[in-house]
Amino acid sequence: MQSGRDRGGSRWGSLRAGRLLQEGAPGASVLRLCVRLVRRPVLPAVRLWRRNMQLRVVAATLLMSLAVVLALGFVVIAQVSKGLLDAKEEAAQSQAAGGFAVAQEKANTPATVDGPDAADNKVGLDASTWMNSLVKQLASGGQTAFEVVALGAGTGEQVLPGTQGVKGARASGNVDPTASVPVNLRRAVNHSAGTFKTFSEIRYTAGAGEKAPEPALVVGKRLTDINGDPYDLYYLFPLSQEEESLNLVKSTIATAGLFVVVLLSAIAWLVVRQIVTPVRMAAGIAERLSAGRLQERMKVTGEDDIARLGEAFNKMAQNLQNKIQQLEDLSRMQRRFVSDVSHELRTPLTTVRMAADVIHDARVDFDPVTARSAELLAGQLDRFESLLADLLEISRFDAGAAALEAEPIDLRDVVRRVIDGAEPLAEHKGSRIRVLGDTQPVIAEADARRVERVLRNLVVNAVEHGEGRDVVVRLASAGGAVAVAVRDYGVGLKPGEATRVFNRFWRADPARARTTGGTGLGLSIAVEDARLHGGWLQAWGEPGGGSQFRLTLPRTADEPLRGSPIPLEPEDSRANRARAAAEAAGSAADRQQPADTGDRSPIPPRPAVASVQSVPADPTALPGSGARVVARPAEQAPQEERTDADADADGR
Repeated sequence: MQSGRDRGGSRWGSLRAGRLLQEGAPGASVLRLCVRLVRRPVLPAVRLWRRNMQLRVVAATLLMSLAVVLALGFVVIAQVSKGLLDAKEEAAQSQAAGGFAVAQEKANTPATVDGPDAADNKVGLDASTWMNSLVKQLASGGQTAFEVVALGAGTGEQVLPGTQGVKGARASGNVDPTASVPVNLRRAVNHSAGTFKTFSEIRYTAGAGEKAPEPALVVGKRLTDINGDPYDLYYLFPLSQEEESLNLVKSTIATAGLFVVVLLSAIAWLVVRQIVTPVRMAAGIAERLSAGRLQERMKVTGEDDIARLGEAFNKMAQNLQNKIQQLEDLSRMQRRFVSDVSHELRTPLTTVRMAADVIHDARVDFDPVTARSAELLAGQLDRFESLLADLLEISRFDAGAAALEAEPIDLRDVVRRVIDGAEPLAEHKGSRIRVLGDTQPVIAEADARRVERVLRNLVVNAVEHGEGRDVVVRLASAGGAVAVAVRDYGVGLKPGEATRVFNRFWRADPARARTTGGTGLGLSIAVEDARLHGGWLQAWGEPGGGSQFRLTLPRTADEPLRGSPIPLEPEDSRANRARAAAEAAGSAADRQQPADTGDRSPIPPRPAVASVQSVPADPTALPGSGARVVARPAEQAPQEERTDADADADGR
């Protein structure tokens, strides 16, 4: 148990540390500052890299050609270096073998009294003098091609100068004998018979001035002197010429490689430019076409693939312009036809209305069949007048002549007027209209007439399709937005119908009669009214579970919306109830009272668990425009929406 508490304490400490880092600890501020300083110069380069295809192709060509040149250079340098060293080793071994043979031959030559080679006469000479003469004679044949070093037999320890005998170190050309011959080579020569070689550096004594060490190939062998005592003879072959040759090869390869890389990059730039330039031209013309400049065309030269692409693009643009022109003409004709018909029908409709009113007022004197016909005539004329009014309003929206008369209003007053007008229909249907969230003022700059028309349409539709169940109207405000949601528990909407419901003359069930005399244009006009305010009108529904329509308006005119204070999917939907039930089952001991099953309203109490909140729809996908309402992830939902939903739950 103690270990569990310790683990819990460590977890709590790590959580507190993470929270402090998130809440603005000094480390977090420094980290954010560092990230900002790093991102500031990097972002323009990243943006240029992502947007410039020519730069990416040239950079890729540059990197690949550089990699090829480097690989080729390493291979060539390795082969040249190997060839130079092999040739040097072969020549050095041959030269050293000849010198070793000459030295041993001189040591084995019988003594003479006099002769032409007085220096080689062993009479009257000790071994030390003979060795000095031998080193000088052997080095004279090299002419700076090699140096000769003689060391006494042993493990390679340094012997002081002036020591008599063969044990003294001797060298030609001011070479430091003990420093120039590696110890491992001396040990190999001392312990084994034969010729040994290794790579080392020739180091010079102070008598040679400031001459720098140079690489060399050292070849050594054990020999005997005139007295039969062993000594070590070494040939040191400088590799300065080979090093100069290798450096020349490296510089040549580097220069040629750099030239090749630059040349390939220039070629890639020119080649890609020939392809990218027409593509950029097509992109620019496409942008101008999308901006409405339909007369833009590409300049076509030649007969290659790019030219054929330009011709096809121009043909596409021409056909697109023709089609758009045809559609604009057709739309203009349709709008004019609707407007003309709507205006022209008002005069005969007024005459028919006057005659119908006279007949309707005198229906008590008619027989039952004629009286019923008079009532039907009056009802259909009312519906015809509503249809004409809706057609006129639609024509205003299509022509862009709809005007917004915005002023600060309290949406609670608008909702009360709408509910008062819908009460007779609700009593006839056996429904009850409930209002939530009306304890605080909900103020927004809006056109009261248009908002009332939208809410009247939503409430009447909810009552008509509510199957005699309750209709809930909810108000909320948060930040820069206000919202009104109308919830019913009727037939609901099938998947995909939440966007089609705002289309003109659309019905979920074509066989269903319009008992309230609707024209099929109410929701289309409502969504246009919402857009005119800069707001959203969105729908949610589930088959058999009812539906909810949400109107979201900016608190101030011309203020962009960033979220809605009411979730589009209500808390009492099937999905949310299932999640709430799962949460309740996990904490059954914390439940204080069972759900009230006697209430005829299917609205359960709002759960207090924050994770049960519904996910709002994407506000950028407006219904009625053909775009689908896609739910966003919970972590991307606006913070103000979740906060206001919780506040609404506390208020209830």
